[in-house]
This record gives sequence, C-alpha cells and structure tokens, in this order.
Amino acid sequence: MMNSICKTLLATAIASACITSAYAADPLTVYGKLNVTVQSNDEGGESETAVQSNASRLGAKGEYDLGNSLSTFYQVEYEVATDSSDSTNFKARSQFVGLKGNFGAISVGRQDTMMKVSQGKVDQFNDLSGDLKHLFKGDNRIEQTVNYVSPSMGNVKFGVTYAAEASSSQDGESGVSAALMYGDAGLKKTPIYAAIAYDSKVKGYDTVRATVQGKIADLKLGAMWQSQEKSEGDADSIDGYLLSAAYSIDAVTLKAQYQDMEDTGDSWSVGADYKLAKPTKLFAFYTTRSMDGVSDDDNYVGLGLEHKF
Repeated sequence: MMNSICKTLLATAIASACITSAYAADPLTVYGKLNVTVQSNDEGGESETAVQSNASRLGAKGEYDLGNSLSTFYQVEYEVATDSSDSTNFKARSQFVGLKGNFGAISVGRQDTMMKVSQGKVDQFNDLSGDLKHLFKGDNRIEQTVNYVSPSMGNVKFGVTYAAEASSSQDGESGVSAALMYGDAGLKKTPIYAAIAYDSKVKGYDTVRATVQGKIADLKLGAMWQSQEKSEGDADSIDGYLLSAAYSIDAVTLKAQYQDMEDTGDSWSVGADYKLAKPTKLFAFYTTRSMDGVSDDDNYVGLGLEHKF
C-alpha cells in the first residue's frame, strides 16, 4: 500500500517539477506516450476482447551543464497501465542518473541493457502482441546496473552494462551485456544500422544477437539473428531469426514481420499505421504465434490509437 502511494506521489511530483524547472537552471522535460488498442486475444483456444494499454508511459528527463565539457543527465520513467483495475497503476521503467563528457557517458540505476538497446528499431511490432520478446531472450531492463557508452567514432559506438548480483533479476549472480553498434538506429543520419551484442549471465541466459536494418527510399528492411542458452546447466543453445519490413506511402506505413526460434515457436505479424499528425497515429495489426508442443495457435487482432507528448 505504501509503495503504491509513493509511486502516485512521485508521478505528481514529476508534473509539478515541470513548472518550477522552467525557471531554474536545470531544464526538465516531461514527456510520455499513450498507446491503447481495442483487440481480440485468442489464446489457448479461448477468446476475449480487451481495451489494452501497450507500454503507455510518463517520464521526466534532463541534462545539466557542469562546465569543462562535463554534464549530468537523468531520467525517471513509469509505465502507465490504463487497462489495470488498480487506480495506482504505475510500474517502474528506466530510472537513472549519469555523467557524460569527452570520455562518453556512464550512468547508474534501472536501465535497458546494451543488448536491448542494440536492437534499434528493427522490431516493427514493439510493445504490441507481435513484440520479439515473446520468442527471444535479451529484451531486458534491469535494476542496479551501470551503463557505459563510448563516444561515436566514425558512426561506431561501444556500450556495456554491468548488472549487480544484488539485483533481484540476477538471482545472486552478476551479469554483463555488451554491444558494438554502427550508424543511426532511426536511419535518419545513416542509411544502415548494424549491431552485434552479447549477454553473459543476464537474467540467467547467455545470448548472442546480430541486428541489421537499412533504408532504400521509403522501404525499410531489417533482420536479426540470435543464439541463446541458459547460463547454468547442460541445455544446448538454440538459434532464431527475425525478418521485418516497413513501406511508407504518404501518411500510411505498411508493416510485416516474421520470427522463428528453434524449439520454441514462430510468429508473423502484419499491420498498418496512419499518421494523423507528427505525434499521433491510428494503427491496426494482426499477429499469429505458434508455440512448439501447443496444439492451438495464439491470434491477436487490434485497432489502436497512439499519441506522444
């Protein structure tokens, strides 16, 4: 009960801080996203209709110039579950503080691992029912982490995450996630983005992932290969891959994605986005997922609205 009250008070404080910080030396940006779908979920042979929140969020971030080419930066973000029956519906997302300079950037707190960061925007159905995390390990955000990201050298950056053994996600064992990344993940500054990443003992798994995405005119093509195995035990590693595509026609973006993981399952998704304005879009999607050893496929059909602020 006390934890829920604290979360609510903190969210209120974020909004209040926006007003006071407008006159302070430390600029603060309050931002967020509401993504809600009306969708039919057919899982295990049972179907239901849901008005579903897809990683809607509210956050605050900022940066302060310390002089001598050094600055501090920070972020506090919560997921806002509009579909939760609990009125105190906040869930912690990225929350960290750091320093950046000519040496790069180092930050401490609750953060996305470098493997998660390295995927860029190759997942065309991120946060929806077709999200790659349903078949691939490595989509992790972990508390008690230290992140380092190097300066960009010829469009190449290196990053590493240390996950402390005291983290409840780590089950008493420290882990490391590292990635080497080339280009701009948004494909605005470079026509190609590529990355290779490795997790060692992160949430109980060792994982290798390679990602590439490119843009030709209005067509985006992406691919990912992944190999994963449990850090402990004698289980063999399993391999999987993902292929994605997006094609823009004026305000409409058509999307498709296929994913397969050995001894786990496969899925494919199709969808379309219609941009009403820069921060607002209507979208629709269909996802079907087949899990090995399960007779009934899972099917999802959704129509949604997203607004960023």
